[in-house]
Amino acid sequence: MTAESAPDHSASGSALPAAENVDALVTDVLIIGAGISGIGAAYRIKQQNPGLSFTILERRSRIGGTWDLFRYPGIRSDSDIFTLSFPFEPWTRPESVADGGDIRDYLTDTARKHGIDRHIDFGTRVHSADWDSSTDTWTVRAEQDGVALTYSCRFLFFGTGYYNYDEGYTPDIAGMDQFEGQIVSPQFWPEDLDYADKDVVVIGSGATAITLIPSLASDAAKVTMLQRSPAYIGSIRRQTPTVDFIRKVLPRRVSHAVIRWRNIAIMVLSYAAARKLPGAIKKYLRKIAVANLPAGYDVDTHFKPSYQPWDQRVCAVPDADIYKAIARGRAAVVTDRITGFDEAGILLESGGRLDADIVVMATGLQLQSLGGVSVSVDGADVKPSDRFVYKAHLLEDVPNLAWCVGYTNASWTMRSDMTAQAVAKLLAYMGEKGYTHCYPHLGDQVMAEKPAFDLQAGYVQRNPHALPKSGTKRPWNVRHNFVLDYLDHRFDRIEESMVFGTVGSPDEFGAAAKSGAAQL
Repeated sequence: MTAESAPDHSASGSALPAAENVDALVTDVLIIGAGISGIGAAYRIKQQNPGLSFTILERRSRIGGTWDLFRYPGIRSDSDIFTLSFPFEPWTRPESVADGGDIRDYLTDTARKHGIDRHIDFGTRVHSADWDSSTDTWTVRAEQDGVALTYSCRFLFFGTGYYNYDEGYTPDIAGMDQFEGQIVSPQFWPEDLDYADKDVVVIGSGATAITLIPSLASDAAKVTMLQRSPAYIGSIRRQTPTVDFIRKVLPRRVSHAVIRWRNIAIMVLSYAAARKLPGAIKKYLRKIAVANLPAGYDVDTHFKPSYQPWDQRVCAVPDADIYKAIARGRAAVVTDRITGFDEAGILLESGGRLDADIVVMATGLQLQSLGGVSVSVDGADVKPSDRFVYKAHLLEDVPNLAWCVGYTNASWTMRSDMTAQAVAKLLAYMGEKGYTHCYPHLGDQVMAEKPAFDLQAGYVQRNPHALPKSGTKRPWNVRHNFVLDYLDHRFDRIEESMVFGTVGSPDEFGAAAKSGAAQL
């Protein structure tokens, strides 16, 4: 790494205790991931704690996280961009549904504008993190270009999301090895894939499949979405006249805030209506499908799920594009089960078959906690699935560690920004009081469990214990409810169910927490 390209690790505030490894790179706050969560956390921490140093470790070569990883045709936001973008950095493009490349550019520009990009170590893969109670520091072991690196930090922030970046979910289907065409994963889309004038089958009916279909249909000879069961689809305008008017009459920052809160209100009320009046919402979504599909199209077979809206995530599409692709004859939907592959295509349970040159496995994600990083406390392994999660971002009896996870029923940033602000506030409080560690502690309280994700989606059902446990009472209850979370955030009691202390103090991370670690 040259001096010109070296990230800024300098501290301008409180120093850390001397690291056990003299070769360790030392920083106050270490952030893992340079996507929405990581960039947002860096901004909020820097804003409220200018005296703290921070470093971001990003395993990829560019800023963006999810928006750099996924590069399949048509990749875009699955919620409106005004709630997905940061409250502190206005989205300036005209569209309300943004393409993935534009989102990545927005994140890059935001990081550059606020000087965050100078604190990023790219190409750095984190393997493990161990907390040392004798120094109140994390030792993080990573690798960059095959070279082992060690970092020492006071506080560790995971902006890694909740799925496995290395491996999507691919079902084991008989005969896949016999297929003479090409099988691809959206998560690892080949840059040189030529699908022009070819028969393409996309297996899946979630957001990825529904995004792919209209884009592939523009060049492929035929695109078929093969689904086992339908998903709900809601259409939103790519560009909204009301939003255009607000942006025209109000200053940029004011208009961004007004539009963002307008869209949050629409999102919250829409979700509440879907849960309280599912029948009415099903009729509304069906009406959109009927209005945009050819007369006589079998809507109830292909676009009428058996579950209620928001039992699984409702897919948002711009300007009903998937329906329009079907109406133009550029795409088709087949609802059936797969019995296997042969050399030329896919065999169906109904006895039919689909010929294919290319099969896209849009079959879902694999859940993963903390980006797959091995975490330990004083040498004892921590299994996130054995810990309750506190205020949706701290782990029971794990000191100085936060993990950012967004909503399942709203834009990711609506929660991730609250998490970033909460962590920034916590760090400021610790600095003011002179504390060097903190952790949430349940104590002797008996807490019932519930799933952290309230979805029936396949990626949740396949691995329900991949994530930390949610309790049923606050502050241990993971709620996918922005309104209640926002009120809690505004009136946060920072010491609630928390233990604070300093290095060597009697109340330092010890008896209660270590007994919890010993049970793992």
